[in-house]
Amino acid sequence: MEAGAQVTLEVAGAHEMPVLSNLLELYQHDLSDCFEVDLRPDGRFGYELLPLYWSEPERRFPFIIRCGSQLAGFALATLGSPVSDDPNIHDVAEFFVLRRYRRCGVGRRAAHLLWNRYPGQWSVRVFEKHAAALRFWEEVIGEYAGSALQPQRVEYKRKQWNVFSFPSPPAVTVR
Repeated sequence: MEAGAQVTLEVAGAHEMPVLSNLLELYQHDLSDCFEVDLRPDGRFGYELLPLYWSEPERRFPFIIRCGSQLAGFALATLGSPVSDDPNIHDVAEFFVLRRYRRCGVGRRAAHLLWNRYPGQWSVRVFEKHAAALRFWEEVIGEYAGSALQPQRVEYKRKQWNVFSFPSPPAVTVR
C-alpha cells in the first residue's frame, strides 16, 4: 500500500456487477484451498447470488474497496444472517482484499468502514479450516469492539464455522 493512501468503501452500482463478478472469481480461487468449489464448464466459479445485490437493495449491500484510486477488493453484506434467527442482524456475507493489499491495514480499514455504515448488531462467519481468515477477523473485530471476542461454533451446511457477533458502532475510535 502506498504511504498515506486512503482506503474507501464505495457502494457498487449495478454497472459495476462485472467488476465484482471478476473479483469474486479471484476470491473463490483463494477459497478453493479450504472449500470444495468446482469450476463450471465455462472455466469460471460463478456466484449465483450476485444479481440479488441489486434486485434486493433493502437487504443486500455490495461494496468495492479501493486503496487510493486502485481497486483493492470488495465486501458483500446482508441484513439477516444464515446463522441467526434475528432478521435485523447485519452479516458480512463475503469479504475479499487482493493479495497486494493484505497485511497493511486495507482490510481492517474497509471492515471498520462497513460496520460503521450500518449501526446495530453484526455477525462475521469464518470457516473453521480457514486459519488465516480466523486470525484476521479475531484481530480486526477485537480492535473494533475494544476487546477480544470468543466466536461461537456453529454448524452450517454440514461445516463448522466460527461466528463472531458484536455491536456497531462501539465506543472506540476507528483508526
